[in-house]
Amino acid sequence: MADAAALAVGPGTFPRGVHPEEGKELAAEAAIEVLPVPKLLRLPVLQHIGAPAKCTVKPRKDVTSGEVVAERGGFVSAAVHSPVTGKTAKSTNLTLPNGRHVEAVPITPAADQPSAEELYAGVLGGDWPTQDLPDLAPEEITQKLTDAGLVGQGGAAFPTHVKLAKNDKKPVDVVLVNGCECEPYLTADYRLMIEAPRAIVAGALLAARAAGATAVVIGIEDNKPKAIEALRKACVGTIATVKSLHTKYPMGGEKQTVPAALGRIVPTGGLPLDVGVVVINVGTALSIARAILRAAPVTHRVVTVTGRGIQTPKNLLVPIGTPLEDLIEFCGGLRPEAARVVAGGPMMGFTVSDLTTPVTKGTSGITVLTHDDVRHARETACVRCGRCVDVCPLGLVPTKLALAARHELWDVAKRYYMTACMECGCCAYTCPASLPLVQLIRMGKARLPK
Repeated sequence: MADAAALAVGPGTFPRGVHPEEGKELAAEAAIEVLPVPKLLRLPVLQHIGAPAKCTVKPRKDVTSGEVVAERGGFVSAAVHSPVTGKTAKSTNLTLPNGRHVEAVPITPAADQPSAEELYAGVLGGDWPTQDLPDLAPEEITQKLTDAGLVGQGGAAFPTHVKLAKNDKKPVDVVLVNGCECEPYLTADYRLMIEAPRAIVAGALLAARAAGATAVVIGIEDNKPKAIEALRKACVGTIATVKSLHTKYPMGGEKQTVPAALGRIVPTGGLPLDVGVVVINVGTALSIARAILRAAPVTHRVVTVTGRGIQTPKNLLVPIGTPLEDLIEFCGGLRPEAARVVAGGPMMGFTVSDLTTPVTKGTSGITVLTHDDVRHARETACVRCGRCVDVCPLGLVPTKLALAARHELWDVAKRYYMTACMECGCCAYTCPASLPLVQLIRMGKARLPK
């Protein structure tokens, strides 16, 4: 069996990247609170990469907490479960922050729901064994994750049963757990590592068994010493180890974390699987533990509500489908200087114009920015300074890609690997001409001829 410590031979960093203001002090010490049950939930049938789920309930049907309300629509898809006991209504359409128009299942919660203490204990609390885990075959584990509707909670929301399925052509020897949370302001993962470290380790060990890996490495940025200490204690006696990584954005990206932690280079256009690695987020690891050890589907997640435009930044355990406005109200509402609400963090998040938009499985935070935060310089012509090239963590040429998108030069876009861009925002962050580089590249990828 491989020694996880021996595999964690990476230099702890990656080339290029940026160091934006962290802003994590706003919510880092705010322990996770349970949000009161909202008056109405709306559960989108597409909260993941892949095919939408298919609604399985009729209007005015009584549902119980954990019941399937939309079954997966294909292999790369994920089921949706009700977070509450309640009654459904006729399905509606809504627009997610990323611009996708999706069907949603409304549910009105019943009056009788678990208390905040019971909910916290069921999701995060209690004992989480890291020894003598259930002796399940890999296929049994992935089937339970399929049944639980599990998707990655680090951002991309890729169905977890697909990621962990054993691939004989590309064997995996290590599961890398991403505890970096490099996006400024967000602290949901940090609080999970502080409050439920053994659950994360248990889930990571089960993920390794599913993928056929013999080691687990947990990568955490060195600006989170309390999390590093908590996870190291939880790893004692297991095949897991913790690797401290340098604090730099976007350390949380797979193609940055893998070389930093393991010293393996993921090829352009490739996946960590190509170098024998599966990467999961700490929140995903915890949900794996819940699915296997407590037979619990994905119905809740931790969301950070933060920024200088919110009255009281907090980390909240919330039901999937909760309107964003409920989270903001619970945190005291918006400050007078609030200017923009972002789903996610300020680097990769999407501006939200409708605060009735619901929390999804991939919602890691809500960042409320002030007028000072969003004040922009006027866009000017590119000065060919090369700063965007200097900071791109993937070694791309962002100005070439952005201008190719603007002028529909699709041959140039393909030649310079537009589809490889991870939209991290490092280029726009450093651009002295204030060019909307990420927006142009995102538009170009959507219109790029297949």
